[in-house]
Amino acid sequence: MKRLAILGSTGSIGQSTLSIVEQFPDRYQVASLAAGRNLDEAFAQTVRWRPSLVSLATEELAAQLAQRLKTAAILGVEVVHGTEGTVACATLPEVDFVVSAIVGVAGLEATHAAILAGKPIGLANKECMVAAGEILTAAARETQVPILPIDSEHNAVHQCLRVGQHREVKTIWLTASGGPFRQTPLADFAQITPEQALKHPTWVMGRRITIDSATMLNKGLEIIEACRLFNVPPAQVKVTVHPQSTVHSLVEYIDGSILAQISVTDMRLPILYALAYPERPASTLTFDLAALKHLDFEQPDFERFPCLRLAYEAAEKGGAHCIALNAADEIAVEAFLDRRIPFMGIPRTIERVLAATPEAHPATIAEVLASDREARQTARALLP
Repeated sequence: MKRLAILGSTGSIGQSTLSIVEQFPDRYQVASLAAGRNLDEAFAQTVRWRPSLVSLATEELAAQLAQRLKTAAILGVEVVHGTEGTVACATLPEVDFVVSAIVGVAGLEATHAAILAGKPIGLANKECMVAAGEILTAAARETQVPILPIDSEHNAVHQCLRVGQHREVKTIWLTASGGPFRQTPLADFAQITPEQALKHPTWVMGRRITIDSATMLNKGLEIIEACRLFNVPPAQVKVTVHPQSTVHSLVEYIDGSILAQISVTDMRLPILYALAYPERPASTLTFDLAALKHLDFEQPDFERFPCLRLAYEAAEKGGAHCIALNAADEIAVEAFLDRRIPFMGIPRTIERVLAATPEAHPATIAEVLASDREARQTARALLP
């Protein structure tokens, strides 16, 4: 029985993880939940799964949950709050595995604390690895803790890498859908609206990640994440636009072999892979081979998607530039969704923030968070 801490339990990854627990009750049990601000869902999850510890974003929300549990006669559940509460969920002694799925850098401290506590990590939060990947991977090596990617592309790479040696890898290929504007004339980009950008052709995702897919900044973050997870330089990670989203990623070996991971577009599969690794339990997530009758692969257009170029530049410099890339994008995407800047204002804002960022390599999580705050302040100052 593997006892889980789920950080971000009310989000899509968290809920998919709980569906896996429901499907495999003899394998997994919920020990703790970090539920953010969704009080109603946190209450429902606590009643259903009876974790020993639940964390919410604020003291007020935690007090409300505690009262609702008391009224419902749900006993034996401790309710905590804030960053300290999330850290407590991640480092709970009885936890055997931590699913890190809190959006942004909000889950960074808890993820780092879990690694230091010797907890294996299922990482669904690319921002943590982008902002502090150097620190997290160093800690994982020291404590001999695996960081298993849940992000579908990196999970696919992890699977492909199991058949070869690190020195035999030539190129890691990350596939990208190309988003909704893959064939939109560049001249029309100035008129792109938030409504258009939020219509992803393949995936149903949160608002920020959907916009990041439209600008391909999401794929840029994945380049940095791949460099950190698999210990390769940026030049060894390439992107190919694959509109069908059937091949999740590929690994090219020095002998000319290319291995691809193919599966249904369902996040439960990479979650199950991470939870069960190195096993492969039987599941109902089957793939219809008829979907392979037509596969397209294209080179990404860096003029159409300048965020991809900016990500490679940040990956080469590392440290503060990777932190600034993610922070500036988050502020710029928010401004675009609020109609304060145009679609192409997103890469322009990021580029200006990167230009203002000094070269530095934060050595602690506190320094990472300070660099993140500084980049956000710079980005806000540049907005109209």
